[in-house]
Amino acid sequence: MINPLKEADRIKKMVCKNDERKYYRFRRGRFYGGIASADCVGCFLDCAYCWSQKPRKNRAIGKFYSPDEIVDKLVGIARKNGYDKVRITGNEPTLCKEHLLKIIKKVPKDFLFILETNGILIDDEYAEDLSIFKNLHVRVSLKGANQEMFSSITNTNAKFFRYQLDSLKRLVNNDISCNPAIMFDLLTREDIIEIREKLYGIHPSLKLEFESLIKYPFVEENLRKRGIKYE
Repeated sequence: MINPLKEADRIKKMVCKNDERKYYRFRRGRFYGGIASADCVGCFLDCAYCWSQKPRKNRAIGKFYSPDEIVDKLVGIARKNGYDKVRITGNEPTLCKEHLLKIIKKVPKDFLFILETNGILIDDEYAEDLSIFKNLHVRVSLKGANQEMFSSITNTNAKFFRYQLDSLKRLVNNDISCNPAIMFDLLTREDIIEIREKLYGIHPSLKLEFESLIKYPFVEENLRKRGIKYE
């Protein structure tokens, strides 16, 4: 099983360089009512349903960009399409911390920056660093309703499921706008009740968002190999 903290340290050396990071694509998107997106390279989980397998596994893909270059690209796409939201997505944005913080700082205040993350690297210091930004919303993508499901989905040591929940607690405690999200297609009614109870224990205001599985052939094959049932 993968230790995500050790894997994160390994991948950082490949995708983070000074305050630059590797990206492979910039695009507009229909999510959140319209958003400009920068797709980054590199993640330390091995999610069975990940649609971004190539840039996660092949870190030779893409090129390095500075925070200024990323902000220029995101704001340019957003203004051209009349969007008021921008994001970094595709893999795990929190890997290159200084790069990410500089981007959020440079994004104009009339744009909302949405940070899509698995949350595992958001420790006390990281949450405190994020708390200074008022045009930030953090969306934590939960990889299951419990430790067993988390481990099956991510190919990762089960104990790190707790890190995801702890990240939400830190975000709430630092008054950072946030919400959890989870893949609905993999859940039973009992799973939904279980994760909602866990989230209520963190804070009653946390609203669970449901994601839908993108059933690419390679995704369905990965799920079958790991014995993960889905609707």
